Amino acid sequence: MAAKQVPPRSHGFRVARAPRSYVMREALLPLQRFIHSETAGAVLLFAAAVLALAWANSPWSTTYFRLWQQTLSIDLGVFALTKDLRHWINDGLMALSFFLVGLEIKRELVHGELSDARQAALPGFAALGGMVGPALLYLALNAGGEGERGWGIPMATDIAFALAVLALAGPRIPSSARVFLLALAIADDIGAILVIALFYTQELAVGSLAISCVLLAVIVIMRRMGARNALAYAVVGTMFWAAVLKSGVHATIAGVVLGILTPANPPFARSRFVESAELLVDRIRKAEAEGNRAAAEAVLGQFEELSSATEAPVERLERKVHPWISYLVLPLFGLANTGVSLGGQQWGELLRSPVLIGIAIGLMGKPLGILAFTWAAVRFKVSKLPPELTWQLLGGLGLLAGIGFTVSLFIAGLAFEEQRLLSQSKIAILAASLMAGLFGFLFLRRAAGTRQSARR
Repeated sequence: MAAKQVPPRSHGFRVARAPRSYVMREALLPLQRFIHSETAGAVLLFAAAVLALAWANSPWSTTYFRLWQQTLSIDLGVFALTKDLRHWINDGLMALSFFLVGLEIKRELVHGELSDARQAALPGFAALGGMVGPALLYLALNAGGEGERGWGIPMATDIAFALAVLALAGPRIPSSARVFLLALAIADDIGAILVIALFYTQELAVGSLAISCVLLAVIVIMRRMGARNALAYAVVGTMFWAAVLKSGVHATIAGVVLGILTPANPPFARSRFVESAELLVDRIRKAEAEGNRAAAEAVLGQFEELSSATEAPVERLERKVHPWISYLVLPLFGLANTGVSLGGQQWGELLRSPVLIGIAIGLMGKPLGILAFTWAAVRFKVSKLPPELTWQLLGGLGLLAGIGFTVSLFIAGLAFEEQRLLSQSKIAILAASLMAGLFGFLFLRRAAGTRQSARR
């Protein structure tokens, strides 16, 4: 849903719509920033996972498990909520992470790789294959068993880790491979969100669900009226999150919805920024020449408003929220959820576990689904491979898509309440994600070397 192109009220300049080529070029900038910033966040998330495993298997392991069981309560009279610390992170802070996912989805749908149906078809088909294939492999071992509910675990792709490993593979990897992997991972995120909403939702509370719909309508009306007060949106958005949480729908879905509702176009067209800025500068000079300091400061306020109005809300929020997610929310999630005690495991039974084997085969088998569905899309001329993207490179990208980690751990927590099955899931996710990342890195390095030799 695109925002109307209207000028800020204070300066009243007429706005011309920015040419599509300019908008598309500008839309690539946050994409590039996103790719480069993922590496540092992935390193911090990996460090948090290692710390959690070390802590959970140290002489102080009881403090680890006791910490996340501490309960925190909020009681506002009409609204009360009590959860342990792990659930506050998973239901509360992770809603912010999924809000960022919603922003990324909105940007890609409006200005990015998913904005053109034919262009989006290939990563869309690849993502579908990367979800259906692992789910079927898992169900082949667990259908009808106690672990059946975990079929959604191997469907996920961790964007941060996948892009970080791709960056480590070196500059010989073509840019089309990076863009394709990002589009695939975001399409995969859309699928994971639908799976969580449809298959991992608890029993619904109709009253809370109705309240959440009313609050959502309020947010839409605020958007239609052109409201731009961030605090007002934050207050109503928090109330919407709380209502969704109480409704039985997983609270992270609220974050995704809020992200997708964020306008992807700036209120003031960027193509007129320079012209408008020059007019404001002339006004400032005139006010200074007349010694009218108050008028000059008023124009400076208009300049600040102009600058803010030429940045799309999606881009501004993504820029502000991304560091908090990468450097605080996701590391906390990793610290709270990857700690599993290895000392008490019966390794013979563990290695025969259908849940563990199903998740491992599912994540490692992602390239099969991705390649099969991509081949079908190309074969039946639904789409075509991007420039410089070979089938070998596609196989390596498929392996990187098998790094489930964050979202896989998240779905595992929704799928299993029994600690034994949850522990098996965590071990499988960590081991399979590590192998997928290592094999993907080696495969891509080899494929890039082969491609470069062939060009010579």
